[in-house]
Amino acid sequence: MFINKKINVISFGEVLFDVFGEEKKIGGAPLNLALRTASYGFPVAMISAVGNDEDGKVILDYTKENALETAGIIVSPEYETGIVQVSLNERGSATYEIKFPSAWDFISVDEKIMDTVKEADVFFFGSLACRNEVSQKTLFSLLDFNDKMFKVFDVNLRKPFYNIQLLEKLMNRADFIKFNDEEILEIAAGMGFESEDLESNIKFISEKTNTKAICVTLGKHGSILLWNNQLYRHEGYPVKVADTVGAGDSFLASLIAKLLSDQNPDEALNFASAVGALVASYSGANPKIESSEIEIFLKQNAYLNI
Repeated sequence: MFINKKINVISFGEVLFDVFGEEKKIGGAPLNLALRTASYGFPVAMISAVGNDEDGKVILDYTKENALETAGIIVSPEYETGIVQVSLNERGSATYEIKFPSAWDFISVDEKIMDTVKEADVFFFGSLACRNEVSQKTLFSLLDFNDKMFKVFDVNLRKPFYNIQLLEKLMNRADFIKFNDEEILEIAAGMGFESEDLESNIKFISEKTNTKAICVTLGKHGSILLWNNQLYRHEGYPVKVADTVGAGDSFLASLIAKLLSDQNPDEALNFASAVGALVASYSGANPKIESSEIEIFLKQNAYLNI
């Protein structure tokens, strides 16, 4: 499924429990990215923090069972493991109430983690982990520590935990930025660019931040990818949506894995779109999806993106 799996991946940021009514499921966008990437057989390390509580123990056990390197997940004696209350509308789209403070607001690193970052080929990060100064300071120190790693910024806006100045700093550190269509329009407008045309917004962000690779997801309408100065499009795959939680994370993890392993943008976008659609057809952020299921799905839907 992948030509080269010798790509060392790190994901930085929140690990938590998504709470749907009475049901709790492990999540957090950086953890979702890490889990999906590891499911393909890539070596993945997670940098985060949990509380010294039952939720934290469950997350640590789960991440180890799913082949993540967990030495970078610190256990905080002061703060509880993160909790997010998730509300779904009739279309399965989610809104979030994110507990503050949580353990992942206080991520710190030691020499062992710095050594791990030194060997990284890919570094996933988002904006939410910057809502508190401690984790924000740690993130910027890691982004500046290894110039050789491919830095992937998953924008993932969650009000009120961001501002345009912070987002610009993060985009300026990135080699690849992933937005949804609402996010790129909001951010570009905040930077003084007023246009509803997505391609114009992609070009603006690329030039303004000197980022050569950008992807914009369009929900059920697919996605647009800027890669090596060329635009690629995918119309998406129709599925019966259970919920959208984690679908974008699995899409991004799959896209980066394919792009950096196989170097074919059309195939990468197609593969990532299939995985994102499959995740949306299940409940929760991290359903188990076998490679055989992806292959069958792609064959069954091959006619849609000819």
